[in-house]
Amino acid sequence: MGFLLRAAALLPVDLLKTRQDLAAWRRRLQGPLHFVPTMGALHEGHQQLIRRAAAPMAGSWQPPAVLVSVFVNPLQFGPGEDLESYPRDLAADIDRAAVAGATALFAPSVAEIYPQGDADLTRVSPPLILRQGLCGRHRPQHFEGVATVVIRLLALVRPDLLLLGEKDWQQLVILRRVVADLGLPLRIQGCPTVREADGLACSSRNRRLSPSQRQQAAALPAALAAVVTEVRTGQCDAASLTSQLSQQLEGAGLKLDYVELVAPHSLEPLQQVQGLALLAAAVHCGPSRLIDHCFLMSRLPIVAIDGPAGAGKSTVTRAFARQMGLVYLDTGAMYRALTWWVQRQGANPADAAAVGPLLLGLDLQLSAGADGEQLVSINGHDVTEAIRSPEVTAQVSLVAAHGCVRQALTAQQQAMGLKGGLVAEGRDIGTAVFPDAELKVFLTATAAERARRRAQDLERRGFAVPPLAELESQIAARDYLDSSREVAPLSQAEDAVELVTDGMAIEAVIQALVDLFRQRVPEDAWQASGV
Repeated sequence: MGFLLRAAALLPVDLLKTRQDLAAWRRRLQGPLHFVPTMGALHEGHQQLIRRAAAPMAGSWQPPAVLVSVFVNPLQFGPGEDLESYPRDLAADIDRAAVAGATALFAPSVAEIYPQGDADLTRVSPPLILRQGLCGRHRPQHFEGVATVVIRLLALVRPDLLLLGEKDWQQLVILRRVVADLGLPLRIQGCPTVREADGLACSSRNRRLSPSQRQQAAALPAALAAVVTEVRTGQCDAASLTSQLSQQLEGAGLKLDYVELVAPHSLEPLQQVQGLALLAAAVHCGPSRLIDHCFLMSRLPIVAIDGPAGAGKSTVTRAFARQMGLVYLDTGAMYRALTWWVQRQGANPADAAAVGPLLLGLDLQLSAGADGEQLVSINGHDVTEAIRSPEVTAQVSLVAAHGCVRQALTAQQQAMGLKGGLVAEGRDIGTAVFPDAELKVFLTATAAERARRRAQDLERRGFAVPPLAELESQIAARDYLDSSREVAPLSQAEDAVELVTDGMAIEAVIQALVDLFRQRVPEDAWQASGV
């Protein structure tokens, strides 16, 4: 096992060539390990993955080790493809990986990865529905080869985090599915496509283009950008969009493999853009086959976070929204504010006939304060703190159960979400308010855990704190009221992800939400600072 000096920081970078080298290096690690698999010929896109890999994980006190693999995998090349001519330059790869922040580089031979050869190799076959379209239609064995080598590498490396580029979107979707289906204990992070000055997505195959071919290839990202503009003007028909893209690419002299509009996660064909869609293309330019895509949105993404009272939705949702650059919509605060108003007017919270007239001309406002906190006002009264009182908490379920109340506030919430770009939390967000949200999460915790959190919140706000057993009983009673009411009862949407937060720090819950969001909404579609 040898090492080189990292040019930027003069730290040793281990060069590992055998499985034994890797195993010995792995045994010496104390903290988290982040892994970036590549086929070499590293470029700025790979370096951005390595920089991301070197960033510390949320809540971790120790910086991660970063391992980069360089292995040209013969299993993912079909007959007549460019296996022999694929660019290789290990010395340059080591330098680029080191400068970007790699700790070690694993550069095995084919015999190291497939010691028994590939004739009788156990292969990983991803679901047909994910690999039969797009690139899989023209490269039928490609994704089986990709999945097989990545699972082999993961078994050897045993990383905590796997980083993959969103440029190879179909590959990312397939590997996420394979890792999930096999129950492997690691996170996957997709990273946005990195582009060169002319807009061309960074690719090892770009270096094989002549100057004139390079100019020709730049028509691919330009044509995709033109389609994005069309969608923003209201054009959402798949046939029109793919026809426009095909004509522009062929007009530039590029040979088409495919142009398709598909659902980003199932990769099934779409007839129109509705929510989030993927427009993908593959072309041949000179000696290189190039792929690229763009994400099309009929509106900005929506995250719906449901769950029972006291599960910590408001705290983590507010922080998550800030981190992702989304608008925070606390629908629970709206129901609490109305409950406060009902009490102030002396009306019976359980009587729909008494509550209904109070909805006429209702002026309920949510706004952001100087420190980013949500301010709540109703009919000119600032009730930000008042709505968290035990008196309001005790009766909010009664007010929220009335059909007239749900109808009025749901309509207001849906109006707020017409343009998207928000994260909303409450008790029927994913089922009744935003059933077409890109991400639905059912955030929950045991009654005992929620009682403990409620006691802490009451103490912090200066209210009297009842015994935990009493709080737990109140929470159980409220759960029953919320889940058994006739109108919009509390329930988990069929397509929601359940997140049980017992024993999780706030930072860990936020990171889990970020990971779930990025599985549904790639950075190429929605960039956000700080992620």
